[in-house]
Amino acid sequence: MSLWLDAASAAATLNVVLLTALVGIWARNYLAFRSKHPLGLLVFGLLLLAENCLSVYYYVIDPEVAALLRSAAPVAGRAMTFVQILELAAIVFLAWVTWD
Repeated sequence: MSLWLDAASAAATLNVVLLTALVGIWARNYLAFRSKHPLGLLVFGLLLLAENCLSVYYYVIDPEVAALLRSAAPVAGRAMTFVQILELAAIVFLAWVTWD
């Protein structure tokens, strides 16, 4: 696997771990307060978690997609890596704000 896809896989995996923890916190907050703010964060977190689980599947589990990104579309693979790393930075910041 190329360095780009390794970085994308690692970022997507970290995103899944962080989002799982955040979704748990937001679900608990929604159950405690029953307000729209934690519900909005919960729905957002679940959708982003689904997107990152799909990314991990594509990068790690499905060898055809990984091979395609390595060979036929290396620019797309690099772009996807950049997006995953930006997402990780945003989720880390969101986790910091949530846990503070």
